[in-house]
Amino acid sequence: MCELYCKKDTLALRRKHIGPSCKVFFAADPIKIVRAQRQYMFDEKGEQYLDCINNVAHVGHCHPEVLKAALKQMELLNTNSRFLHDNIVEYAKRLSATLPEKLSVCYFTNSGSEANDLALRLARQFRGHQDVITLDHAYHGHLSSLIEISPYKFGKGKDVKKEFVHVAPTPDTYRGKYREDHADPASAYADEVKKIIEEAHESGRKIAAFIAESMQSCGGQIIPPAGYFQKVAEYVHQAEGVFIADEVQVGFGRVGKHFWSFQMHGEDFVPDIVTMGKPMGNGHPVACVVTTKEIAEAFSSSGMEYFNTYGGNPVSSAIGLAVLDVIENEDLQENATRVGNYLTELLNKQKAKHSLIGDIRGVGLFIGIDLVKDPQRRTPATAEAQHVIYKMKEKRVLLSADGPHRNVLKIKPPMCFTEEDAKFMVDQLDEILTVLEEAIGAQTESVVSDNTPCRTKMPKETRLELLSEGAPDQKENPSQKRNGLRTDKHSLLSKRLKT
Repeated sequence: MCELYCKKDTLALRRKHIGPSCKVFFAADPIKIVRAQRQYMFDEKGEQYLDCINNVAHVGHCHPEVLKAALKQMELLNTNSRFLHDNIVEYAKRLSATLPEKLSVCYFTNSGSEANDLALRLARQFRGHQDVITLDHAYHGHLSSLIEISPYKFGKGKDVKKEFVHVAPTPDTYRGKYREDHADPASAYADEVKKIIEEAHESGRKIAAFIAESMQSCGGQIIPPAGYFQKVAEYVHQAEGVFIADEVQVGFGRVGKHFWSFQMHGEDFVPDIVTMGKPMGNGHPVACVVTTKEIAEAFSSSGMEYFNTYGGNPVSSAIGLAVLDVIENEDLQENATRVGNYLTELLNKQKAKHSLIGDIRGVGLFIGIDLVKDPQRRTPATAEAQHVIYKMKEKRVLLSADGPHRNVLKIKPPMCFTEEDAKFMVDQLDEILTVLEEAIGAQTESVVSDNTPCRTKMPKETRLELLSEGAPDQKENPSQKRNGLRTDKHSLLSKRLKT
């Protein structure tokens, strides 16, 4: 492998020159990735990892057709989007064809954050309103305008919620205010939005937009109940606001049956603005806002020209077109449906086996595993989730944990993910959860023994070592047999779990 620096030096240089708030995956023991292919990533030692994290490499890392399109256009021309060029209009036409008819006007940007920022500008210009309703735990980007409407971020920092921002409860039927046993959770959650609008109007404020991911990602892989978006859209439109569907993480066929996640909610629901990003360029920075002619004309009427130097440039558009072609030619939507259903089936079997799994939720290749300490109380298993993702890394499977309590294992792999990959991932998860639950059970027994004179007390050091001692010998790691991996002698997080 070609490296400029050894891993130790790369870490040292990162600490010196990269901002300390820029975090890496697996911070306690980061992996150095030097190349990738399809659903696999490789470190500097050539070790292969199954990538279950990367919804950015949508059609697979380094897809040859995407690379070919990029190189071909780079050899001809790349320039700013003020010059007339076929690629940008062809790409806009192709994207519009995947959306409901009224969504036909495109603005190209370079990132999902730029797209969401522009969506807010469009919404505010449309009626002259300023206020925004967002969902609790939502994340819509890193620009100042978006941190303001992202409780996932401003709720953790020193910033306070701005008066023009209104936070509605996340429509979570597992852990939220209205759960699966509620007669009509969709209406109940939508009524919370209606109440926010009424209170805003009483205070003399006006709603410009309601913004939500079609399926909340950073919030913990939340799938809104059927009918929720329709009711919210009704209330928002009555207030002369617009509905913004953020598809940055969940669009481009990830749900399988539909190209866009908002389409799961039925043909009678059509957002006013759709934003998209991450998967568009398969790792190349390209994003877009698509809206109606009416909203676009209102934006133009302000007299301010909108210009984005690189948005929709010939190379970005060529790459975006290639990604659309690969999704279609390799039938990746059908793959997302088939493999996603198989993976969900396997995970539900694990849920029946492991008390740590409280909920399995998702659609297509967008799935969350909600880990709990107590299935009845649904107590988030935060430390356990962190333990699991590090142990999965040791088995050469890359997962992340997110949600308000960082206890939801997120599965959003490249769309070329196979049934074999799904089976391998679940087998490793099963082994880790089995050992973990045995260790937790042993610790629970020791607590009982502490208060029972007739029982032998387990030494504290023994309890702390249970997790590492109970783990399978890495020489027998099935991922090595499958992927040709070498033994990693470094044992992680033997004492990370706190109970």
